[in-house]
Amino acid sequence: MKEKHEIRLWAVLFWMIVWQFVSMWLDSDILLVSPVKVVYRLGQLMLTVSFWKAVCFTLSRIASGFFLAVAAGIVLAAAASRFARVQELLAPVMLAVKSVPVASFIILALIWFSSRNLSILISFLIVLPVIYTSVLSGIRSVDRQLLEMAQVFRIPGRRVVRYIYLPQIMPFFYSACSVALGMSWKAGAAAEVIGIPRGSVGERLQQAKVYLDTPDLFAWTLVIVAASLCFEKVVLLFLRKIVQQCSVMRF
Repeated sequence: MKEKHEIRLWAVLFWMIVWQFVSMWLDSDILLVSPVKVVYRLGQLMLTVSFWKAVCFTLSRIASGFFLAVAAGIVLAAAASRFARVQELLAPVMLAVKSVPVASFIILALIWFSSRNLSILISFLIVLPVIYTSVLSGIRSVDRQLLEMAQVFRIPGRRVVRYIYLPQIMPFFYSACSVALGMSWKAGAAAEVIGIPRGSVGERLQQAKVYLDTPDLFAWTLVIVAASLCFEKVVLLFLRKIVQQCSVMRF
């Protein structure tokens, strides 16, 4: 499976040049710092141990929330496809999670929980309905004639799941993950900025905002973007391998 949209180097360079010229025109590091100064500041931060601790802190929690949501979404979608009552029971919950603003979830969660693991919960809540809805749609798209054939020939359930369900569900699952990965990082970062857990990237962003430290603000924002892209590339690469294997599966 190929990516439909790729980021071209020339396009990145173009917007970097625009950024540089606008920064020079404003001539104020508080309003808009130049990309050269941001890269220089990022290089300084990368030489410190606290930088890598903050990145690992945020990465581990957002990744945990994402993978927990993926596991829960698959299990709940399988249960909802099997039992109509489960689907009816989950429908209002999923609708509420999709409709309520992320900031409201963050504020409510801060009332009940510690801010240290807040990004896990918020990432989980944002990703869960996306995975659940897509996997459920994938299960419903499975060819019923193939299932009837498998029943007639008494094919074991394990092989039915592997050779009938997986090849038809994986494209839905892949699309859901490609959307949910970015959403998990946006929501997780927002949770850290509001909750300000000690030792997180969100705490560094909040400090940069309070002290009007624009180079740090841009540098840490760049860190979040880079970490999100790397995490997304690794997960989607793994999923593409699975999709390719599923597409060639035979009985």
